Amino acid sequence: MPRDFDLLVVGDANPDVVVGPLTEPLAFGQRELLVDSGTMTLGGSAAITACGAARLGLRVAFAGRVGDDHAGSYVRDRLAARGVNVDALRTDDTLPTPLTVCVTRGGDRAVLTAPGTLPAVSAADVPERLVGSVRHVHTGSFFLMPRLAAGLPGLFAAARAAGATTSLDTNDDPAGRWDPAALAGVLAHTDVLLPNADEACRLAGRPTGPSQVAEAARVLARRVPLVAVKNGADGALCADGTTLLSTGAVPVQPSDTVGAGDSFDAGFLTALLNGLPAGDALALAAVCGALSTRRPGGTDAQPSWDEALSHLDPQKAGAS
Repeated sequence: MPRDFDLLVVGDANPDVVVGPLTEPLAFGQRELLVDSGTMTLGGSAAITACGAARLGLRVAFAGRVGDDHAGSYVRDRLAARGVNVDALRTDDTLPTPLTVCVTRGGDRAVLTAPGTLPAVSAADVPERLVGSVRHVHTGSFFLMPRLAAGLPGLFAAARAAGATTSLDTNDDPAGRWDPAALAGVLAHTDVLLPNADEACRLAGRPTGPSQVAEAARVLARRVPLVAVKNGADGALCADGTTLLSTGAVPVQPSDTVGAGDSFDAGFLTALLNGLPAGDALALAAVCGALSTRRPGGTDAQPSWDEALSHLDPQKAGAS
């Protein structure tokens, strides 16, 4: 059956203010530190993934909430300018648009988020007709949106019943709880799980650290059909319950790494929806994540499909 959209992304969208890099510790006491650059750009894990997938050629729709303010207009306009359909992006007149400040230092960053509308986002914000008109449903920032998290098992189950596949990038849990019960409910209806290495270990109940990442992926692959783990300078790996595949990091001189994991998600999902096998999807996703770091913010350097493919040949995924 023909579908109106390839991908529906549900979740967080906000302006990101990216400043840095810091060359000394952040200081209070009304001290003012100077940094080389400051940029305002579109942020939010879900929004960055949606833009990346649209840039790669998918037909993408977005569902979520912003406030009735200038920041909300900015988010809506930026998504639309990237080719993302925003008909299901609600304007909430009671809460402000979320705002995130990213302070970069070296290859790391500190992230401060004022949640605004995020706690109000729910599965009820997603039109039923939209769920039935897409090939795949993805969401990010699971722990930032408790109402959406509670309704996500039902939303994913409805998507699967309508013939779509599903994916989840939990991102970090600011509370540090990693609620097993809540996760079990949504993972039961998730086809693709997309954590980073630290998140994979926490989701799997393993100690964090480089030696634990592969085993964490194997554990998670017993709960969902496919797991793809972003592993920083060590590349990425994926597991399907039988095979563990890995791909190396893609050499690039980063401007900053904000949103790189979300661009990885976009690459992995686009490759799967375009019919690539998991190993090739993993390699292409690593390319998309790496290339997105060439400019400040998460969206301005996201590659097209042809550009990503042009960097793919040297990347080889292999079983381990």
